Amino acid sequence: MFYQVITYLKWLPKTFYLNGIHSPFVFTFRKECLKNKKKLPVYNVLKTYKKKLLQNQVSITVTDFGAGSRVFTSNQRRIKDIARYAGATQKRMQLLHRISNYFNPENTLEIGTSLGMGTVALSIESTAKIISLEGCPETTGIATKQLQNFNITNAYIKVGEFDKNIKKFASQNFDLIYFDGNHSKKATLAYVQSLLPTVTNNTLWIFDDIHWSPEMTEAWEHIKELPEVTATIDCFWLGFVFFRREQKKEHFYSTI
Repeated sequence: MFYQVITYLKWLPKTFYLNGIHSPFVFTFRKECLKNKKKLPVYNVLKTYKKKLLQNQVSITVTDFGAGSRVFTSNQRRIKDIARYAGATQKRMQLLHRISNYFNPENTLEIGTSLGMGTVALSIESTAKIISLEGCPETTGIATKQLQNFNITNAYIKVGEFDKNIKKFASQNFDLIYFDGNHSKKATLAYVQSLLPTVTNNTLWIFDDIHWSPEMTEAWEHIKELPEVTATIDCFWLGFVFFRREQKKEHFYSTI
């Protein structure tokens, strides 16, 4: 937590210099999507989705292939506690929905389903095919049932270790990939290398918790310098990566 506070204080001043954004694409995306404060009716559905999980007293045994948890000391966890402490916030769910609606992807990949809070945000009111990867069978069971209860029919959860499942999809293209599975530098960069062949000119990558730890910040800095990457937006908790060849290589910082 101390690292995040110090890093945030260093990051915040960088967001003050946005009036001079020379990229119309980034300027418009920030204005119409990232900073859009309009309340949409679908936000009530997203709120209800999470509320149902927060009311769930059932305990499950979590299989964790990632970097571990800073909150939980045991793999035996209540659904309500996972939703409260490890799930996407309401603001995050709303943003993911706006992004999906803004770019209207055909094929989306999510790495890290958890209880499906990000999944429902990306899927609802979307025609995209969503493939979501999750390592924990019991978490998958809860997410699958919850998504079915909310009539989400365009999301498909694949259970298993991320690196193995990612390689199965490395031969197809994805318009949007949401990285929210393993918050370690080694794993994140391995996923990136495996998924670079899936990128098109219009692909968007979203990375969760890019400043979760020093090594995640290092991973983010490495991603920014990839030759395929032409623009990034650092929103502290989230990082956005674009591959538009017509875009001048630039790195932006923005509050949400």
